[in-house]
Amino acid sequence: MELPDHLASLADEQWGVLTRRQLVDGGVSPAMVRWRVGHRWRALLPGVLLMSPGLPSDEQRLVAALLAAGPESWLSGTTAAMRHGLVPPGPLAPVQVMVPFPARSRRIGWVTVRATALTDERLLAQGPLRLACRPRALVDAAAQAPDDDAATAMIIRAVQERLVRVDDVQHWVGVRRRNGTVRLKKALAAAATGAWSVPEAELGALLRRSGRFPQLMANPALEDENSRPLTTPDLWLDEVALAVMVHSRRFHAGALDWDATVDGDEDLRECTIEVVGVTPNAITRHPDKVVARVLAARERAARRPRPPVTATPRDWAARLAGAPHDVPADHPAHQQADQ
Repeated sequence: MELPDHLASLADEQWGVLTRRQLVDGGVSPAMVRWRVGHRWRALLPGVLLMSPGLPSDEQRLVAALLAAGPESWLSGTTAAMRHGLVPPGPLAPVQVMVPFPARSRRIGWVTVRATALTDERLLAQGPLRLACRPRALVDAAAQAPDDDAATAMIIRAVQERLVRVDDVQHWVGVRRRNGTVRLKKALAAAATGAWSVPEAELGALLRRSGRFPQLMANPALEDENSRPLTTPDLWLDEVALAVMVHSRRFHAGALDWDATVDGDEDLRECTIEVVGVTPNAITRHPDKVVARVLAARERAARRPRPPVTATPRDWAARLAGAPHDVPADHPAHQQADQ
């Protein structure tokens, strides 16, 4: 049998996915639904059917998850973050969905449903999909990351690429329950310094803790005396024109990228800028030696005339003010809950 026009239209709107209830309410008999599931349709979740026998697409699985969780549900956490481009694509299972309290948290097949009292957010629509706003999706995804470094890298990347505003992320960190927020606050603090990677954030924190480098800049815009842009140093001591660079193979695609990163310091050296390189391994395993190495480089730089280069701090708050945002800075406080 062909679906009635109104059901066919609904199936198109929902990307080929309907619930058993929608079919029966639309005039298809329960017996016909059972027969079709055995021959022409595919069951995706309890009470949720794909109107074809083949494998569902990722998008159809997301629609199915929302239909199974109910009309007030929305995609959250890593699932929503992937849809927003905040984290790299990866396996969808389990699909993460939120529902408003007092609905209960539960598991439906490959869907994890979490109840939340934090419902005062503007959901974003992508066709039949409902998604958490960018900053909340990022915060929830970072909370679910396998380790602190992964969480920090996730937030730094989103801030660096201007996908979220720092103050919006801070809002959603602040309204969570305290349990589990230490990781998020550390990651947010690293992103707010202007660090572009986890090792940069760790190095900046190490040097600041030493008390010997009070005027550190992270990733300033650097120009020579002819206003020619120079390689951006990871950290910069302006008084002596010292560039500190983190060299890590992990954060480059291959040997060619690694060579380009190391060779990229040459324009700085040509301007007589003192350059000192460190590795993530040294930052972690030999922090005292790293501090001593940077101090020695600063002393060398202080013994020569300062080159005529200009470093402009990046005003991250102002720069990010134009980023896409979903929760205004003056957003009212929310009731705290698990998510």
